[in-house]
Amino acid sequence: MESKLSAVIEAHALAPYACDPAQTRGRRYREPASANRSEFQRDRDRIIHATAFRRLEYKTQVFVNHEGDLFRTRLTHSLEVAQIARTLARNLRLNEDLTEAIALAHDLGHTPFGHAGQDELNACLREISPDAGGFEHNLQSLRVVDELEERYAEFNGLNLCFETREGILKHCSHYHARQLGDVGSRFIDRTQPSLEAQLTNLADEIAYNNHDVDDGLRSGLITLEQLLEVELFERHYHAVSKRYSDVAPRRILSETIRRMINTLIVDLMSTTQQRLAELKPQSADELRQAPAIAGFSPEVRAQADVLKKFLMDNLYRHYQVMRMTRKARTIIRELFMAFVDDPRLLPPDYQRADKVEQLRAISDYIAGMTDRYAISEHKRLFQM
Repeated sequence: MESKLSAVIEAHALAPYACDPAQTRGRRYREPASANRSEFQRDRDRIIHATAFRRLEYKTQVFVNHEGDLFRTRLTHSLEVAQIARTLARNLRLNEDLTEAIALAHDLGHTPFGHAGQDELNACLREISPDAGGFEHNLQSLRVVDELEERYAEFNGLNLCFETREGILKHCSHYHARQLGDVGSRFIDRTQPSLEAQLTNLADEIAYNNHDVDDGLRSGLITLEQLLEVELFERHYHAVSKRYSDVAPRRILSETIRRMINTLIVDLMSTTQQRLAELKPQSADELRQAPAIAGFSPEVRAQADVLKKFLMDNLYRHYQVMRMTRKARTIIRELFMAFVDDPRLLPPDYQRADKVEQLRAISDYIAGMTDRYAISEHKRLFQM
């Protein structure tokens, strides 16, 4: 009775364009309904208990795990995305559980060493087998929840709902979309995912842009003087400094970043609300057929893009980051080529008779590694 009552309360609280767990398109494998959780709550809980989720603690965001205890990891990044996304969902009367599930799962397929690891693994796969489709970390995140997690007796993966799976798959090539059935069809049909998924994608951007400012300043790789050339930062920094002239510099910076995040969230929320008011959608499926609804105003979009370019030019391409990137790509490439040359070096569970399946198993094995495990595997294979 409690479960049915909470479902009724939730359905009444949701906007008509929100994803209703009672109307989910379902799971890949049928399961009995839970007695005390909605379908999207179950998805969120399964993700939190997944092995791949725990590994995110030791995967790079910008700084490799061993470079400092206070820098963001893929795990803390995912938690920050979930916090922002849930705030947006609650204010827009969307499904918070679905939004949180998508946010927590969006990086499950990321390689060690961040984008450097992803780019090198993609390059290796394309060189060895140009027709295999390469490596896409969003697609790998879906593969993790569909196939690679081993927690249930009756099926591989986590058997998540369609709505969670479509939200995880933010980007996808037509090559892969054609192989994914219903969850990949929107990339061919040019339709949209749920509004929960659209907002989580932008929450991801808000989180990484702003926490990378924080980590960049903490590391000393970017300076306050450089950031004062960025309008979004400069405006808030001067307002905070003027109001709190006797506060320690570290608190000034934290307050500035907090206000930057708030500016982006408020603008995203108000712009999305305005578009919803104009469209007046009456269902989640109606929103899927419309142009993208979630978004920033043109002014704030431009400011966010300036911040993003600043981080690319001054942090991600900083020579010290580039040195670590070079090391990371070398580790990934040498591991990949060693396993291709002699698959017997792989654990038995990753050895395959078919060549294409073997390449995919190698990429699964490497993508699943944490930073420190990849480093230790490399040492075991290449150092006497």
